[in-house]
Amino acid sequence: MKNHASPTTRLAAVTTPLRSLRLKWQHLLVAVCAVGSTAVHAQVGMRQIPVGTLPVTLVYPTDATAQPLSVGAFTLNVALNAPPKAQRHRLIVMSHGTGGSPVPDHDLAAALARAGFVVAQPLHEGDNYRDSRLAGPDSMARRPSEVVRVIDALSRDPQWSSRLQLDRVGVHGMSAGGVTGLSLAGGQWRLLNLTQHCNAQAQADEAFCFQGAQTPEKRAERQARFDRAAHWPEFVLPAELKTLHGGRTPTAEQPDPRPDPRVASVTLAVPVAVIFSPESLARIRIPVGVVSADQDEVLVPRFHATRLLTHCKACTQLADLKGAGHFDVLSPWPASVAREVAAQQVRGGLPVPGFDARQREAAHAKIVDFHRQHLQPLP
Repeated sequence: MKNHASPTTRLAAVTTPLRSLRLKWQHLLVAVCAVGSTAVHAQVGMRQIPVGTLPVTLVYPTDATAQPLSVGAFTLNVALNAPPKAQRHRLIVMSHGTGGSPVPDHDLAAALARAGFVVAQPLHEGDNYRDSRLAGPDSMARRPSEVVRVIDALSRDPQWSSRLQLDRVGVHGMSAGGVTGLSLAGGQWRLLNLTQHCNAQAQADEAFCFQGAQTPEKRAERQARFDRAAHWPEFVLPAELKTLHGGRTPTAEQPDPRPDPRVASVTLAVPVAVIFSPESLARIRIPVGVVSADQDEVLVPRFHATRLLTHCKACTQLADLKGAGHFDVLSPWPASVAREVAAQQVRGGLPVPGFDARQREAAHAKIVDFHRQHLQPLP
């Protein structure tokens, strides 16, 4: 049993990707501007605000003119630190993938801003491109509270509180950010679900189960840990493995499984989902939109996106990107960045040749329309 003494630490490497984006901090200040499907004349503003020690990138509609800016390999177009439009907006909080940043999700953030939303993109503590010390279950357990902190901070901010209507808030999560979104919708997960899945499906879902274990020695060590958890009855396993994370367990007095009732719509792209219990997914009542990629080798759809849609009756498939891999849902990266990210994956990770980027743009438009349907109009 001594090998079960610290399951969170031992399993911290079993995560979804974006493990090592070596982008400079200034990349978080600007992002690739997308062509949105609605409100095409709106400009996209961007600024950084601190929420405690959490850096948050805000993307929002503005009347200021965006200017092109070259940063490293990227050509960027944004109105930095411009004033937001003088009206109330709904808020969408976006949760990035493991080891990520706001940059790869900016095409979607810009599309939402053009549609009239304010988008907040926290850089998750200990699980981002420059700091991975909490990557994995530790980060996934704390991400929902970080989103709530962002909402609370904006509600108190002298400038932004007057620009936001926060009684109904949207959340979007990509990859590991899908755990954030599902948790805030009311889903519950535990480490034991992860170990049981990987003990049974380690080969079929190897990019998820062996993330961070690229060498044969590390892979064998990881498999041995899965095997050990499988050979003990659940009642003798450490409490850490069995602890529920995410939403609330409903009671007669408090039937809503959401940890924060302000979250009223959720969208997900290629989400981690296998760690959530089927019964908790079935309890979700707020609308959840899902974008999957049929060639995703990093999070095999039948274990994640498809399983989610099977058990969550409040979930709707917005798009299944044909011929797309895991990272094809994100803003296109320069080849050098794409190769670096792919090198961190056990399987998959490079953009799929021939993928039609118009599918991604169409999926972004559906995400925008989904949140507009469920969050707008303002009262």
